[in-house]
Amino acid sequence: MKIAIYPGSFDPVTLGHLNIIKRAAGCFDKLIVCVMVNSAKQGLFTPEERVELLRRCTGRFPCVEVDFSEGLLADYARRRGAKVVVKGLRAVSDYEQEVQMAVINRKLNPDLETMFLASSDKYTYLSSTIVKEMARYGADLGEFVPREIVEDINRKMREQQERKGN
Repeated sequence: MKIAIYPGSFDPVTLGHLNIIKRAAGCFDKLIVCVMVNSAKQGLFTPEERVELLRRCTGRFPCVEVDFSEGLLADYARRRGAKVVVKGLRAVSDYEQEVQMAVINRKLNPDLETMFLASSDKYTYLSSTIVKEMARYGADLGEFVPREIVEDINRKMREQQERKGN
């Protein structure tokens, strides 16, 4: 069985992420979408909430599993029997950082390859950071995130703004 991992913070999952998931799912017997903790980022959603949101958005893909890990990706891949990491690239600026991570992951786990998927044209501009910024100002998120989670993002943003206001 060919197993791949698509790691990310997914805070929140965007249509760009979902596009990569759909395309990668067609290449492997099993695709594990793994919510990873990025210590450099302050999350809007908890890791557990992100897992739940991803499960709602990926339920239509039978070979996709959603999981969470706080450890190193190379170790997680070894434990899960995955030989490939899938990474989406939006622009050249993503490439440099992603290649660096691929080299480090390969040093830590020599059996682990990284496969880069270029973002579809219509999602090259899209990121979770941009989605959160739009949500902060009440923009319509319908063209940017899966419809199943639009209200979750809006609710979470309102809660965050209320906490900051108090």
